[in-house]
Amino acid sequence: MTPPRPLPPGFLARPIAHRGLHARAAGRIENSASAFRAAVAAGYGIECDVQASRDGEAMVFHDFTLDRLTGETGPLDARDAAALAGIPLAEGPDRIGTLAGLFDLVAGRVPLVVEVKSRFNGDTRLAGRIAALARAYAGPLVFKSFDPAQIMALKAAGIETPLGIVGMARYDYPDYAHLDDAARHALANLLHFAESRPDFLSWHHLALPSAGPYLCRAALGLPVMGWTIRTPEEARRAAPHLDQIVFEGFLPD
Repeated sequence: MTPPRPLPPGFLARPIAHRGLHARAAGRIENSASAFRAAVAAGYGIECDVQASRDGEAMVFHDFTLDRLTGETGPLDARDAAALAGIPLAEGPDRIGTLAGLFDLVAGRVPLVVEVKSRFNGDTRLAGRIAALARAYAGPLVFKSFDPAQIMALKAAGIETPLGIVGMARYDYPDYAHLDDAARHALANLLHFAESRPDFLSWHHLALPSAGPYLCRAALGLPVMGWTIRTPEEARRAAPHLDQIVFEGFLPD
């Protein structure tokens, strides 16, 4: 068995800002350059989301549709990267960015946690582009995904940075409505572990403690991050079960 890859040095030193240090009232929209600059200035790591444009570029954007965060509508992956890069984000100065642009902005100054979005439809075409970008990036960096197929595709693409599984106890979000009960059960209980072999976990903090993350941490030594922590009270409650937090809405100590 290949031992897990350790997190980069210093990765656990400071909390990770969920989608950057965003504050919509201040014009810093989630997953925007403004939110990422604010996180860097405050010394926090950055968590962000990437998904593929129609032409296979890694775009930094959470939702599968443009409706909530822009003045446009429809699926993000129906447009090419050049068209997406011209779309302003709501209530701020920023436009939709790329993973390459984020790497240039951060330039290794704080840790990066990049979540690879997935529709759980077998589309892993973004893995090669991500691996190419990661090879040219020198800063502390990890990737994660809810979808074990994305993690396995990144490994097959030759990526060397640590790879993690994002999980929770119940997959009852709309994004998982098309999965059958067996598939959701497998995700909640890490039944893909022998194939995905994650280097760390990122788990919904309200589901802690639970068996899968506990055993991975206690028996295998895998670090566990908790998402998304929104108050100091949540951070204190989850602390015994975690090595790192992904936070928003407050400034942790």
